Amino acid sequence: MALPFISLAQDWHVGAFVGITNYSGDLVKQKVDLKYTRPALGLLVRRDINRYLSIRGAFTWGIVTGADSTSSDKALLARNLSFKSNVFEGSLIAELNFLDIEEKNFTPYVFLGVGGFGFDPFAKDLSGNKVRLRPLGTEGQGLPEYPGRQPYDLFSFSFPFGAGVKAILNDHWTLGFEIGLRPTLTDYLDDVSTNYVDQNTLLAYRGQKSVDMAYRGDEVSGKLIPGIYPRDGEVRGSAKYKDWYSFSGVTITYRLGGSSGWGRQKAMRCPVFR
Repeated sequence: MALPFISLAQDWHVGAFVGITNYSGDLVKQKVDLKYTRPALGLLVRRDINRYLSIRGAFTWGIVTGADSTSSDKALLARNLSFKSNVFEGSLIAELNFLDIEEKNFTPYVFLGVGGFGFDPFAKDLSGNKVRLRPLGTEGQGLPEYPGRQPYDLFSFSFPFGAGVKAILNDHWTLGFEIGLRPTLTDYLDDVSTNYVDQNTLLAYRGQKSVDMAYRGDEVSGKLIPGIYPRDGEVRGSAKYKDWYSFSGVTITYRLGGSSGWGRQKAMRCPVFR
């Protein structure tokens, strides 16, 4: 009986990701608005469990953004909200290859995993100053009049899934392309989720800046009927669906230790039973 080739079947790769980020939430009308495509970069480590299954750990940065001002919906134009945020994601993902990549030199694949990410939405005021939105409590978070609304966490979880294709360039390098979606557990990636709160209450507790950033319809009076701050309880966003983001792009990985473990294994394999 031959010894198992466990070490040979578990190859390691290190590499990078270069691509784009997109966002889906309360500040875009459609699921993905390509006007708000922004860059993404990442580093990754992949371990081949066998020729069909790999486990990947990655750290990825991207930018998510959206604005009512580019919408064709008059209600969103009148609301006039906007946001931008960096997203820093750490993830652990399983890749399932459809083909034996060592024999075909390429394979389509699907992937599924879990990630944790940090974010911090901000917008620019009329003077062009960057304003962090979470401390303003624009939907009454943390106010005694709204006990059910607590400040949202700036860390949440996502569940990456998607598909791609990768090809072996030589004994060391593998090139891939993938599209990956990230449903999340937060509805505040864009600082918008539920209803407006009373303007005077918000002013008393959080100040004029909070009022100014909670509703910005009065800034578009040259285009529409001058906006009036909505009444307490009027719809600001929708809590029915959580926010999503996506990372799509190219991966390039370098295999450590020379030729693949599966390639070596096939060359060295001997039968277990005669």
